[in-house]
This record gives sequence, C-alpha cells and structure tokens, in this order.
Amino acid sequence: MDVQQRLEEIREVNLSYLMLAQAMIRDDRAEACYRLGISEEVADLIATLSPAQAVKLAASNTLLCRVRFDDQMVWGLLSSHGRDQQLSGTHATILMARSAVEGA
Repeated sequence: MDVQQRLEEIREVNLSYLMLAQAMIRDDRAEACYRLGISEEVADLIATLSPAQAVKLAASNTLLCRVRFDDQMVWGLLSSHGRDQQLSGTHATILMARSAVEGA
C-alpha cells in the first residue's frame, strides 16, 4: 500500500467518524460524549460543523479519532471468545469508564 492510498483511507475514516459523531451527538449528547470519549466542548465543535467544514477537517492526514485505552487487560477482555464473553465485555466497559473518569 502506498502513502497516497493510506492517506486517502485516513481521510475516509475521518469523514466517517465525524458523520457518526454528529449523528450520535444529535441523538443523545451525553451518551455520545461517553462513547466517543470527548468533552462537551468538543461535542459542541463537532455538532456545529457544516458539511464543508467536516469534509475539510476530514482531509487532514492525521486520524481525528483515537483508541481510548492502552490497557492490555481491556484488550484481552474485549477480544475474549469464551463462554463468558458478555461478562468480559461488561468488565471491559467498567474499566474504560473508570479510565475516562480518572482522565477528567
């Protein structure tokens, strides 16, 4: 994969992320902030982007979204395929919520 193709894929991810974030913020702002890991201020900025602004912002060569956790335990819980997968997912959600509160 060449650099130009990779940059185009980043732009596509950025635009998809912004569109999803705007829809989530319109539907349920508090839940969107929690699920996206963004502050109210960032939610305000994303919600007020015009389509042209979103496209321009998405054209950045930097990913606008990020993985919100780097805890190996969370990754292990989310990727488990055992019989307790639902419990593992719940446990991972609790750990991520705790991290979001600690970071605030």
